[in-house]
Amino acid sequence: MQHLGTGIGWRPEIADAIAELPGVDWVEVVAENICPGHLPDALRELRARGTTVIPHGVSLGLGGADRPDTGRLTALAERATALDAPLVSEHIAFVRAGGPLTASPRMEAGHLLPVPRTRDALDVLCENVRIAQDALPVPLALENIAALINWPGEELTEARFLTELVERTGVRLLIDVANLHTNHVNRGEDPAVALDGLPLEALAYVHVAGGVERDGVWHDSHAHPVTRPVLDVLAALCARTTPPGVLLERDEDFPGYGELAGELDAIRRVRKEACRAEAA
Repeated sequence: MQHLGTGIGWRPEIADAIAELPGVDWVEVVAENICPGHLPDALRELRARGTTVIPHGVSLGLGGADRPDTGRLTALAERATALDAPLVSEHIAFVRAGGPLTASPRMEAGHLLPVPRTRDALDVLCENVRIAQDALPVPLALENIAALINWPGEELTEARFLTELVERTGVRLLIDVANLHTNHVNRGEDPAVALDGLPLEALAYVHVAGGVERDGVWHDSHAHPVTRPVLDVLAALCARTTPPGVLLERDEDFPGYGELAGELDAIRRVRKEACRAEAA
């Protein structure tokens, strides 16, 4: 796996801060929010400085019953090429349903919805992933998502589901430790058990993000500071493997330079402490 280092999700609202933050090795940009022929000046300047940029898709819906849309795949491939990206990433989720084959209107969820952990759903996901891989010029990494519910009749744990996905397709994994924490609070799933069962040799990189708990439900808001429990999950992951890259996400209520720098430093400390523990 390519070494990425420590990164941050690039957003226009914090572009100036990102340009000044020390030790930012790479950034991730939401693929649907950029146009290959008209990249923002701040993003082009980062690339000119040698900063790696990875497009992160949110609309393919690889976990849905439909095959991936050719236009969406072409657009993602164009962005990977325009950014000279070493890989692209997407989500293990579905985002739309309905259509002519169902005799119901096509609906866009506007949200990443969890795929049932069943053999049938895994078969569909694997075929959609293979189609996407064939259409993309670089390797694909897929992210585990946060969810509020478990589907009835699930046959596989998340770790087993992801392991079989990797074994059958060779896809890489983007592990979001905040989502593991979310699923711990909302679905009672132990992050340590998940990490023990994951094929970490397929790890491409890691997401870290903030959230908030209200009335016993964890909201993966990307609008709050990263909490200690999320950093603890990152530490547990780093104790098991050395992540090629770790990235801080923030999508709303953007803080100033100092808070962003502090959160990146906290991520670096977790990684360094894990390395010291491994060497001891």
